[in-house]
Amino acid sequence: MKVFARLLKLNDENCKSIPFNYNIANAMDGFHQMGFEIETYYDVKEIYDKYCRGDIVLDGILQVDYCLNKFGIHPTDEDYPDVLKHYLGREIWESTINHINTHPEEWPVFVKSKEAKAITGKVIRAPKDLVGCGTCGEDTEILCSEVLDFVYECRGFVYYDKMIDLRPYRGSYQNMNKLNPLIIDLAMKDFVKWDKRPNACSLDFGVTKEGSTLLIEMNAAYSLACYGLNSIDYAKMISAYISQLSGVEDECHFITK
Repeated sequence: MKVFARLLKLNDENCKSIPFNYNIANAMDGFHQMGFEIETYYDVKEIYDKYCRGDIVLDGILQVDYCLNKFGIHPTDEDYPDVLKHYLGREIWESTINHINTHPEEWPVFVKSKEAKAITGKVIRAPKDLVGCGTCGEDTEILCSEVLDFVYECRGFVYYDKMIDLRPYRGSYQNMNKLNPLIIDLAMKDFVKWDKRPNACSLDFGVTKEGSTLLIEMNAAYSLACYGLNSIDYAKMISAYISQLSGVEDECHFITK
């Protein structure tokens, strides 16, 4: 297995190049600590011909998909798995951004794109909230949900059927003690019953203003912000996910810190 990582090209020739973003830097550190050599690049096309099935590409979602598609691998990740829907506490339905744009009677509504995070999750309350949601000539397919008032949100990192860490990313620390760990434990028990579950992913949970602990969404392990997760754990999650998709052995599964 080879590891490729994208660098940020700097305008100043006297400055050394740096990882493209913090998440890539964190993953690079994890793979480096596990003894992997890392080949860097500025444009994914530079390493496309070198990319082999099961290799790791630390880059954006579209760039990683570009490499996976070379071997006919097309990730189809679920944001709201059926096995976990009773932890959502709200209705989820499919629509298009044009429909939401022309039906203000459905506002407020939470929307996110179905594919490749073309539209990151946001609440539509007024016309101004739709700015940046459209694509010329396309009617983006989206997932919609009722709007809930989350006062605390955190990311649960799942690695081979275990929740290995929980990291806050939104809300006041004063609400962290309202998070009910028993709900998360029950969700994990149901998660492991899912025969198509990924070897690594995130399960994001939040606490509502009313005090309910609910599942926010699931995210694939190759498109996660690490939110301070230990770098080796972060790298191992990426390896677990890509190796499963690629149908190859996960070389990092038995490597310990």
